[in-house]
Amino acid sequence: MTSRTLLKAASITRTSTRLKAHEARPWCPVRAERRYNSSATQCGTVFSGIQPTGIPHLGNYLGAFSNWVKLQNDASSQSQLIFSIVGWHALTLPQNPKELLHSRHDMLAALISVGLDPSKVIIFHQDQNPDHVELAWILSCITPIGKLRRMTTWKARLAASRNANAESEVDESMLNTGLFTYPILQAADILAYRANLVPVGEDQQQHLELSRDIADTFNRTYHTDLFPLPQHIITPSKRILSLKDPTSKMSKSAVDVQSRILLTDEYPQIRSKIRAAVTDSIAGITYDPAGRPGTSNLLTILAGCTDTNVSDVAKRYETKGHGQLKADVVEAVEELLKAPRTEFNKLRGETKYLASVSESGLGKARSISQRTLAEVRRLIGLSRMP
Repeated sequence: MTSRTLLKAASITRTSTRLKAHEARPWCPVRAERRYNSSATQCGTVFSGIQPTGIPHLGNYLGAFSNWVKLQNDASSQSQLIFSIVGWHALTLPQNPKELLHSRHDMLAALISVGLDPSKVIIFHQDQNPDHVELAWILSCITPIGKLRRMTTWKARLAASRNANAESEVDESMLNTGLFTYPILQAADILAYRANLVPVGEDQQQHLELSRDIADTFNRTYHTDLFPLPQHIITPSKRILSLKDPTSKMSKSAVDVQSRILLTDEYPQIRSKIRAAVTDSIAGITYDPAGRPGTSNLLTILAGCTDTNVSDVAKRYETKGHGQLKADVVEAVEELLKAPRTEFNKLRGETKYLASVSESGLGKARSISQRTLAEVRRLIGLSRMP
């Protein structure tokens, strides 16, 4: 890649100078949601993160990564894009240490292989930046426990980790403190960079609202405008469902490996999984997520892979059968994944390059977050000794 020599020579900038509100990149005080268009990132800072779950699946690609790449390619020189692999969040559920370490490297290689350019955006491991956990503790001291109790996503995560059939099968007795409070860490992830734009999935919108509340509470408590209230970027993302249970999202935690397509799957694996995907026996092809979830999921995948409106795709197949639809989905998925799969397999062996990307990204991230933390400490009365 053309930026490797530059990245390997990049040094880590560590500063702790005081950050004033006007020193940050400009942010746009508009609605809590901003629908994505080519000007969505023309001002301010974008932040998003993903857990190190290992090799990403097709749902990650179409639901998040492809949009991150679009944001990168459309961003102006006045904007800052920051993407983080959030290792601290992974610890909220049991992890095998060796597998977690391997998964962190896999995710970094994957982000680059799908098109994120380390010379244009900041990519780093969140767990290597202590500013996140320091800010999370400070924010936890102004966050009422009642707001955390209203968070509902912990049930879904806990149910998935235990392979439960429904969220009703888990309760607070199974909940650890980390999983309960991780929305505060998520807020710290965003606010450490004073990000005002956050592309998140629909299942994370509640958490973003909490981040806004926490930012507002801090600003009012300490009579400052340090933190902008982050907005949700509504991107044209595709919600990809399980190939075996099209009422659930495609997930790495699902027991059946045939339920998901991984970035590294070769053509024979893709063909086998798509052919075995759950559909229905109704004649013709229609897009009806509620009534025909399996068929609709395949249409969504085809639309995502070809960057086409799903309604237009459905019209083309209304007189065709599932066999033709599945065959075309196989080819479309293979075409989409072929280049990033090749790049991933190459990058995964270049450990020195990946380390240089990680170190360079961390240095850039800390140069921002340290200034934020210095100002936070000053505001709360805990400035470091000169």
